[in-house]
Amino acid sequence: MEGMVNPKRRLRCAIYTRKSSEEGLDMEFNSLDAQRESCEAYVASQRSEGWATIRERYDDGGFSGGTLDRPALKRLLADIEDGLVDVVVVYKIDRLSRSLMDFSKLVEVFDRNEVTFMSVTQSFNTTTSMGRLTLNILLSFAQFEREVIGERIRDKVAASRKRGIWMGGYVPFGYDVQDRKLVVNAAEAAAVRRIFERFVELGSATTLARELRAQGFRNKQGTLVDKGYLYRLLNNRVYRGEAAHKGKAYPGEHEAIIDAELWNRVHAILQESPRKRANNSRMQMPALLKGLIFSETGAAMTPTATRKGTKLYRYYVSMDVIRNREDSESDVPSRLPAGMIEDAVVTEVRRIVQTPEVVTKVLDALRQGGLQVREAEVIAALNDFDALWNQLFPAEQARIIQLLVRRVTVTADGLAVDVRAEGIGGVIREMIAPARMEAAE
Repeated sequence: MEGMVNPKRRLRCAIYTRKSSEEGLDMEFNSLDAQRESCEAYVASQRSEGWATIRERYDDGGFSGGTLDRPALKRLLADIEDGLVDVVVVYKIDRLSRSLMDFSKLVEVFDRNEVTFMSVTQSFNTTTSMGRLTLNILLSFAQFEREVIGERIRDKVAASRKRGIWMGGYVPFGYDVQDRKLVVNAAEAAAVRRIFERFVELGSATTLARELRAQGFRNKQGTLVDKGYLYRLLNNRVYRGEAAHKGKAYPGEHEAIIDAELWNRVHAILQESPRKRANNSRMQMPALLKGLIFSETGAAMTPTATRKGTKLYRYYVSMDVIRNREDSESDVPSRLPAGMIEDAVVTEVRRIVQTPEVVTKVLDALRQGGLQVREAEVIAALNDFDALWNQLFPAEQARIIQLLVRRVTVTADGLAVDVRAEGIGGVIREMIAPARMEAAE
């Protein structure tokens, strides 16, 4: 109709607000509300241009502007991609982003969807070259301010560490926090010392981690420890009473758990290559069947080892071979892999100790030794033998085998294991006595 004016296109305005910290957000009128009020007033002033605020709120309280990983911002970008927003309004540019690179990504999204960006306190239009130049200048200063703040924080942390002050964060096992200071937790500190001492004995973090996991040892977060955790613990200078920062250590305010002598012994071992320490650990593992295993001819089989590259291979070899007395016509093996033969003997021992005839012999041996036990008690202890074996250290496993096994004979048909009933009685005595003391308590 002549004389009628076409109404202006309605522009849907999304207001985005952000605050880095959560401080003050629980107030009735907080920073986010103040930002939104200013933005709503600005949109209202542009009503004649067709601007109107949409109902959806995009508020990120407690999120840094140095990242795009913000829930409200993600919803805003999704709505922009769906064509639901025409203008993005913020109180200041740095509310949307403090990173020039991140902001350039946002501008690409705005341009692709023909969305205008508007800052209430820094008026410009991103659709013009001058607006883009102004935007880049303002963002450069925002990023500069962010980097300066970061430098100040890092300088403050460095100065505090030099004074030995604990700056928060992860609380080391062995300590608690009181009044923002580290104080020794007596029970955990004893465990830390034991770990350091045990590492000196074993020389292997892998073996120590396996041992601690078998014992159910857990870190401060309640999870079972692994080799990586042990390395971090053994290298943590907090236990020396020091505060470390960027590779340098300073006297700390807190009390040391590990003395200089033990620390130096541990780190003398750690200075060796892991491969060398692993080989040393393997070499120190006792041969379970030393002095117990013989060939069918009566010749003793002695433990030997050979190295190929970085790997160590263990064997039991007949003395007939070593002394060049080997019978070429014999079917009896003269060289056997140590791991295979030891596993076979342990499996056979586990089977034998639970047979009825062995239970009877063990009962007789215990009673003759003056220990009054019930048959059910012995059977229960024998059934627990597997669990006991898995908890033992290699040296203790070797001791148990020496008690239980009289002789292992290698024949052409396999192995013959002769078990000591009286030896089993000694092992059962060791298992029953602690259980009785625990029950008495």
